[in-house]
Amino acid sequence: MTTSTLIPIPIPTPRLPDPDALCELIGVSHDFTSPDGAARRVLENVDIAIRPGEVVALLGPSGSGKSTILRILAGLLRPTSGLVFRHGEPLVGLNPGVAMVFQSFALFPWMTVAENIHIVLDASALTPETVTERVAAAIHAVGLGGFEEAYPRELSGGMKQRVGMARALSLRPEMLFMDEPFSQVDALTAESMRAEVLDIWAEKSRHPSSILLVSHDIREVAFMADRIVVLGAHPGTVRTVVDDRLPRPRDYRSGGVLKLVDQLHDIITGAELPDLPEPEVPGPPPFEPLPETAPLSVVGLLEYLDACGGCEDLFRIAADTHQEFGSLIAAVKAGEMLDLLDTPRRLVITSPEGARFVQASAADRKVLWREHILRLRLFQEAMAMLQERDHVTREEVIALLQEHLPNESADVLFDTLIHWARFGDLFTYDEDEERLTPA
Repeated sequence: MTTSTLIPIPIPTPRLPDPDALCELIGVSHDFTSPDGAARRVLENVDIAIRPGEVVALLGPSGSGKSTILRILAGLLRPTSGLVFRHGEPLVGLNPGVAMVFQSFALFPWMTVAENIHIVLDASALTPETVTERVAAAIHAVGLGGFEEAYPRELSGGMKQRVGMARALSLRPEMLFMDEPFSQVDALTAESMRAEVLDIWAEKSRHPSSILLVSHDIREVAFMADRIVVLGAHPGTVRTVVDDRLPRPRDYRSGGVLKLVDQLHDIITGAELPDLPEPEVPGPPPFEPLPETAPLSVVGLLEYLDACGGCEDLFRIAADTHQEFGSLIAAVKAGEMLDLLDTPRRLVITSPEGARFVQASAADRKVLWREHILRLRLFQEAMAMLQERDHVTREEVIALLQEHLPNESADVLFDTLIHWARFGDLFTYDEDEERLTPA
């Protein structure tokens, strides 16, 4: 009789944190729970480190988890799995080295500029004199001198965001986290504020040491960042990290910035709209998630392309229409899914069927839209259910979506399904009764 020797299987251990990093994520994944109780993964195995003296940008489409990463690093959100560190030690609770500037201004309308900044320091152990000094210094740093007694209703959008920045800077943070901070102001104000933020950061004797910026604006991250973390979506993953070694100060029109913008364009386009032929697969079409976009966004895109001769560069469309890039990508994906558009490399081209759609009357457009959405499996299954009885409940459709597309948000998919079906007069939906009926 022979005895066998059990060979232990090595268990992989997570890598050690970077001792020089101000904060870091290692192998972080996160799930959100939908109202129906289903778990939806928004981050998958994300590794990110923020080191001293750098500007890091998170760039990616909607659904890539940019803001979720920001909140986990700030200690506002505990990840489902993975490790979060601050200065090489596990982060417990809020990250004390972080101050945040949000997309919305989040000002108290009944308080003056000075009071809106003063209130964040009230809980500190600082003396009243020190608090007053910090408020004055922060107001001066963001160029709001003379507006100390103004109320938010008296300020422009750019000035309101400056108050938000001053509030964060008054805390003298080690790291400044900025969640699309310039998206609510006009283009010229945004350019000015980006330069001002970099000027403040460049004064090494002061905080913040580092900046983490969430953005969907490729030009913005090329102008501001030292490292650009490009994220994929559904769930959010780190696709690649691009080092930006261009010297400062930078010029949006310089060859180096334009070249980097093109490089980032190609990375995102190649991932979101891959130029690959779809293989012929026998049997019924697969279940595909619907891009979260309204039918009128697709129609507007087709009309824009028609005015351009049926073809235009994707990023010129974004610049001309002032659309958030992720929203434009969703509309392009929808048009491609419906065979109304084609996307060779960075071009968006109207297909013959798309050209026919644009030239059709409003009534005929609805007919054509209905024909095209019925090529998709989700609409085929919904109509098959309606052919068997006089109505289908929302709960039944949600169950179908959860079964075949478990990694997607069933609620968001359902809303998109209803919007697309209504535009094509395919079926109707009663909000009160929560049921679908044939049109």
